[in-house]
Amino acid sequence: MLETNITKSTFQFLNKLKNNNNREWFTEHKAEFKAEETKVKSFFNYMLDNLKKHDEIERLKIFRIYRDVRFSKNKTPYKTHFSASFTRAGKHRRGGYYLQIAPGNSFIATGFWNPEKEDLLRIRKEWEIDTAELTNVINDKKFKSIWGELVGDELKTAPKGFDKEDSNIKFIRKKQFIFVKNFTDKEVLSADFAAMVNESFIAIRPYFDLMSSILTTNLNGESLLD
Repeated sequence: MLETNITKSTFQFLNKLKNNNNREWFTEHKAEFKAEETKVKSFFNYMLDNLKKHDEIERLKIFRIYRDVRFSKNKTPYKTHFSASFTRAGKHRRGGYYLQIAPGNSFIATGFWNPEKEDLLRIRKEWEIDTAELTNVINDKKFKSIWGELVGDELKTAPKGFDKEDSNIKFIRKKQFIFVKNFTDKEVLSADFAAMVNESFIAIRPYFDLMSSILTTNLNGESLLD
């Protein structure tokens, strides 16, 4: 039986870890960590089952608690959150889902974090021609009430080869194409949290469908798939 909720004890453990982020404390509390990890992994698998009811999912990736500190100024050895990503199946399905659980910092994110060079150029070329379909999707009243604004890193000016005076430059200069939805601790611990996450993931589909169509065709609308 899969866990259908996030429990208060998970937040309690993560708060303690935040205040004791060292190997000695973690080793002493390894059993507590394992118990909470097992519950959260079960919840992530429950969300996977929900996603599969309305999308094709190839893979669930549950991220490890251990931080890679080799190239970071922050040398604390452990993350203070649990997180997972869900990869869509097939070349014709683009975009991805992310879920993070942390006291005061729980959120879901969807979209395109770091598009490959070719994909980024294809997206920008599409926006250079027209953004009408994009704006229709992201400005839809229901969509916007759930996901808010398109976010992500962007250039300060136009990318090379593009006109900085282009009427669609606010989209063209973006390097990432992400939507983020935050949740309060009360919402995460509520019985409705899984449903809220799933409904939000359902609501992103028009955006995924549009972006998938763009990234699997050329500028003439011809398929790039074998």
